[in-house]
Amino acid sequence: MPQSRKNPSARLDPRKPLVFSTLDLGRSPGSEYAQQRTVPAPAYVEAGLVGVAEGSDVELDVRMEAVSEGVLVTATARAQVTGECARCLEPVSEPVEVQAQELFAYSADDGQADAEGYSLQGDLLDFEPVLHDALVLALPLAPLCQEDCPGLCVECGMPLAQAGPDHGHGPAIDPRWASLQQAASRLGSPGAGGSELDEADMNGNSRRAPSAGEPDD
Repeated sequence: MPQSRKNPSARLDPRKPLVFSTLDLGRSPGSEYAQQRTVPAPAYVEAGLVGVAEGSDVELDVRMEAVSEGVLVTATARAQVTGECARCLEPVSEPVEVQAQELFAYSADDGQADAEGYSLQGDLLDFEPVLHDALVLALPLAPLCQEDCPGLCVECGMPLAQAGPDHGHGPAIDPRWASLQQAASRLGSPGAGGSELDEADMNGNSRRAPSAGEPDD
């Protein structure tokens, strides 16, 4: 995941879409400059089941204002969040809009960044880490495909929204009898060479018919 504070020794590339020039702004306090861009989403904008796909379009409205300490940047970003529903795991897609504001301090030592904040490098500023953090904080922790999503069937895992109101299963079988029931089903099937086990067989209370030559009780 990218660091929230960029390496101060790294030189900024003015061709990158999230690097902004303040040259037209000047350094007179109170001067403003606004710009709109469509930029690619930063990497690792993820939280749990959802995220903003890296490289997907982010609409960005930026206003830069010169203040005595540096350049105050205020931005509104709009992106598309995609992922899975927290209840039924069906795909979800919804728009998100975030606001972010950050002060980029003037560099007293040719681009050396303040360890506690952001700094300009000459006339350039890198808005990518600010945008990244704002988008991550706006992601829903438990996204839903719809507000009343009923989730999954606990028996078969089918989404209940698709199964319908008549969806159901037979009575639960005690796992201690599951093997015996399977054996009974095999014995009762055609050509199995045996008779179906009835309830008395399962309880161990049935009587065996006497064979030839044995006295009948």
